[in-house]
Amino acid sequence: MSKKTIRDTDVAGRMVLVRVDFNVPLDEATGTIIDDSRIRAALPTIQYLREQGAKVILCSHLGRPKGKVADKLRLAPIAQRLSQVLGQPVRTTNDCIGPKVAKIAAELENGDVLLLENLRFHAEEEKNDATFARNLASLAELYVNDAFGTSHRAHASVVGVTAYLPAVAGLLLEKEIKELSAIIEHPAHPFAAVLGGAKVSDKVSLIENIMDKVDDILVGGGMAATFLKAKSYETGASLLEAEKITVATELMAKAARSGVNLVLPTDVVLATEISATAKTEIRSVDSIAKDSSIVDIGPATIESFRNRLRKCKTVFWNGPMGIYEIHQFAQGTKAIAKAIAALEATTVIGGGSTADAVADMGLTDQMTFVSTGGGASLEFLSGDTLPGIAVIPDKER
Repeated sequence: MSKKTIRDTDVAGRMVLVRVDFNVPLDEATGTIIDDSRIRAALPTIQYLREQGAKVILCSHLGRPKGKVADKLRLAPIAQRLSQVLGQPVRTTNDCIGPKVAKIAAELENGDVLLLENLRFHAEEEKNDATFARNLASLAELYVNDAFGTSHRAHASVVGVTAYLPAVAGLLLEKEIKELSAIIEHPAHPFAAVLGGAKVSDKVSLIENIMDKVDDILVGGGMAATFLKAKSYETGASLLEAEKITVATELMAKAARSGVNLVLPTDVVLATEISATAKTEIRSVDSIAKDSSIVDIGPATIESFRNRLRKCKTVFWNGPMGIYEIHQFAQGTKAIAKAIAALEATTVIGGGSTADAVADMGLTDQMTFVSTGGGASLEFLSGDTLPGIAVIPDKER
């Protein structure tokens, strides 16, 4: 898949609307930015456009304001951080459309950067409303999608604006497509997929799409309980998708037929409550108490997963191995992150909470590629067509 990018068009002196993903994690108490990785990921595109003499108009969402103005979700702090890492002032607006915004945009000079207010303060953004999209597009002469993390959403700023502006991909979007396509189209073997997180339902399409491409599928996280239940193990009070037990059974059978090692935990960390003060115990999966919940993979499982990963030349990881947000339930995730970071292999992290965990541990630079899109990376690797990528024209051959 080769899409037309900002390198394939003249941007000098043009007003360029860039959809970025600045939906960064914030400290609930102070509103400060916890991790600016998504801001930094957009820098190559922003810098390229500036150096080429474009007038850069950035737009993004932050959080879930549900179509209403929420002061704690304004983008001024994002602009301040961007200004610091960019090394130049970044202008802001109090809205993302309207005459006042248009006036500020018209005052931009070549190389200037403007960040519009939170797109999702308007309910029309998520509805892909044509009028809203047209008003947003009226600010510019060219549209650039550099927000892979939202490209699986058919929103006005992702899809709608392309009806009114010529569209190209940014450098980050181009890199996401290249790196994720590579592990599906021509991975080096052995190839392991490490899958965690809460739900089997989030990963079914992915597992089915990669089944004939991988050698090992290592299952942890909350979704492991559904697979264990499918093998008739007692899972106690663990989070369970009862309606997906049959699906889990079918996936294990398909793996067996395909010669894929679908590996489940052999021991787990249990707790009777999900809290930072909970007492934990390690048990084999054949001795889980009825009042306990699986909160992490156990030490024997960690070692088993490590041994399988050591032989791999390609690894894709999406989903924590336990309830990572709580310290004593995070040891499995941390151990797997360290194991993957130490490999001499192509290592791709599938965004979302997995990327956050890797960043928290300072291991981002030790991975081959860390995707900026959780849900988007899953859908892409599931073989789905992402609306935000589909509307970008292919590169001319």
